[in-house]
This record gives sequence, C-alpha cells and structure tokens, in this order.
Amino acid sequence: MPELPEVETTRRGIAPFIVNQTISQVEVRQPRLRWPVMSNLGSQLEGEKILSVKRRAKYLLIELASGTLIIHLGMSGSLRVFTDLSAPPVQKHDHLDIVFTNGTLLRFHDPRRFGAVLWFSGAIEHHPLLVNLGPEPLSADFNADYLGRKLAKQKRAIKLAIMDNKTVVGVGNIYANEALFRTGIHPATTSMQLDKRQIIALTDAIKQILQDAITAGGSTLRDFVNSAGKSGYFQLQHVVYGRAGELCPQCGHPIEKMVLGQRSSFYCPQCQR
Repeated sequence: MPELPEVETTRRGIAPFIVNQTISQVEVRQPRLRWPVMSNLGSQLEGEKILSVKRRAKYLLIELASGTLIIHLGMSGSLRVFTDLSAPPVQKHDHLDIVFTNGTLLRFHDPRRFGAVLWFSGAIEHHPLLVNLGPEPLSADFNADYLGRKLAKQKRAIKLAIMDNKTVVGVGNIYANEALFRTGIHPATTSMQLDKRQIIALTDAIKQILQDAITAGGSTLRDFVNSAGKSGYFQLQHVVYGRAGELCPQCGHPIEKMVLGQRSSFYCPQCQR
C-alpha cells in the first residue's frame, strides 16, 4: 500500500512535468473507483492550467485556478507520466488519462480500484476528507510538546495513537513499527504512560524514518517517465516489520508479532518494553 513517503515520491515525480501545463483532454474509462468520478470531469478540467502539485497526508492535491483535483492512490494505485507521445496501449486497469497541450500524458492505474479522483471547487482545507487531519509529521507543528498533549489522556496503545490521522498524518503501519523499535517502546504501551524523554525520542524517530524513506525514494524519480511502468516506490530497509521469527539486530532475540487494532505489529520483546 502506498504510504506517505511513496505518495511524496509520486508528487515529486509528476510535478515537474505537469505544473504550468494546460489540460487539453481528460478520458475517464472507469468512473467506479472508491468514490465515483464525476461525469463532467473532462469539461471541468479541459483548458485549465496546473498551478501546483501538493500533498496532504496521502492525498495528492493538483491545484487549478477553479479548484483542486484530489487523487488518492488507495491500496494499489499509481500515476505515470509519458512525455514523448509514445504511451503504451491502454491496459485493463488504466482508469483515467489527463492529456496536456504539450503532449504530456498523466495516467492513473489502479487494479483494486480503492483509489480516488475527486474534484473540489472550494477551499481545499475545508474538504471533508482533509478538515479533521492532524499535522504533517515533517512540519514544525508536529513536535514533542504537541504529541505530549495529544497522548496525555489517551489509554489506547501508542501504536494505534500514532497511526491515527487525527494525531498525526502519514504514520502507516510500517513506519509505526520501525519508529517504535528505534525508540525502544513496546507497541502496546498505553499512550498516556510515555514520559517526556520517550515522547521526544518518538517524535524524532517518526520524522527521521519518514525523511529517510522519502530520501531513498528520490533516487527513483526518473522512473516516472519511462515506459516500463515502474512506480518509483522503494523498499525501506525494515528492521522489524515483517520479520517475525528473525533475530533482532540489536540483541539477537527473535522478533515477535502481535495484532493491535487488526494490524500486525512486529517488535523485539527485549529491546522494546
């Protein structure tokens, strides 16, 4: 599933090719995504210029003068750019094309159709999907003082708290597992029991692990414009995630697995207490 670093890598990959370009055509081949694609999307967008490509949580926000196109990659979605008028033939799960007057093509591909392509003409921060989101993890708004206040009265497990988009956006299952390992915090620890030192360490770990993942993804940006269909995603070198039964690199104890909030959690019972 694309997480925040993958979505940010996508944003950085497509932005140089579509910002300041004018849309000449929109072709919607499959409108039945997570939410229906509006029937008049083409007439709404054609002739408009892309002003910017931003990201909020895992939503890509393509800004135009009259509104914002919101794209969510869902569980299996990807965006590909073709610049030489030689895009490959349309495949089964290529659901939407945006063509620009300079010949550039932006193609949305989503086998499982859990992604979304939505149009919003109002102030984007007021969209129902965005209005209740917590701060961006790499922003100054997400800091130890903020996280301490959010956790002070929470009795749920810390892993569930930091994966809640109302606490902080973009800390998916992989990154929550890795950040908790780096800080020696057991994933089931009650949130309100964390002390100031642990909160500072956890805040720093979340920021660092996400930044490391984005930096690793940056080396694949060129793949957004080749015809092989590479997504530009990358594989973080996981220390604990998905490694149940393997030996902890710090102490040698087998990594264990438990389920919290219906999601698998991986941890070292010796290093995380």
